[in-house]
Amino acid sequence: MEVNNSVQENLRSILSEAGIEDELVQEIQKVGFPKTARSGELIITPGSTSMHMPIVLEGLLSVVRQDEKANEILLYYLEGGETCAMSLACCIEGKRNDFKVTAEDNSVLWMIPMNYMDEWIQNYRSFRKYVFSSYQTRFDELLETIDSITFLNLYDRLYKYLLDKKQATKSYEIHMSHEQIAQHLNTSRVVVSRLLKQLENEGKIELERNRISIL
Repeated sequence: MEVNNSVQENLRSILSEAGIEDELVQEIQKVGFPKTARSGELIITPGSTSMHMPIVLEGLLSVVRQDEKANEILLYYLEGGETCAMSLACCIEGKRNDFKVTAEDNSVLWMIPMNYMDEWIQNYRSFRKYVFSSYQTRFDELLETIDSITFLNLYDRLYKYLLDKKQATKSYEIHMSHEQIAQHLNTSRVVVSRLLKQLENEGKIELERNRISIL
């Protein structure tokens, strides 16, 4: 696949900022390949086996836990320069994915074959640090998710969800339906609609069809 120069430059910049040495950067460029994903496209599906580890070059991905009844809860977002540590963990342990990764915006990813991971982790301290740092970041975000479920009521969880979404997308406008938000919070659309209306009445947001503006 012919790779756009800007994609290669973006990848090199992200890896260099992460402290990856030039030798490994070149290897990642050689064995990996770019993937574009439209907003709403599934990158990793529940029950699948991860064959590649994605590094986000542009856009935004959501990582969502899904149970056997298709109930969902948002775990965290992946932004530019970040990777999905959960897919790597499932691959190393030989487990199928019990989560899904979806493109929230039009995104560009760099896909790295999983069969190189063990070798790079052993041979490159910089890559080992990059992976472990990703684990730590994701772990901290999971703890934050657990805290919000345990200690916050649904009103506060919803408002925090909107603020987190604003920060992740770097936009004051959120283009999602009430049903999509309800799925991420593992609640009903009716409850979300009622609480969104309450937030609007309090002057915190402005509602339009499939769009929420943070004020």
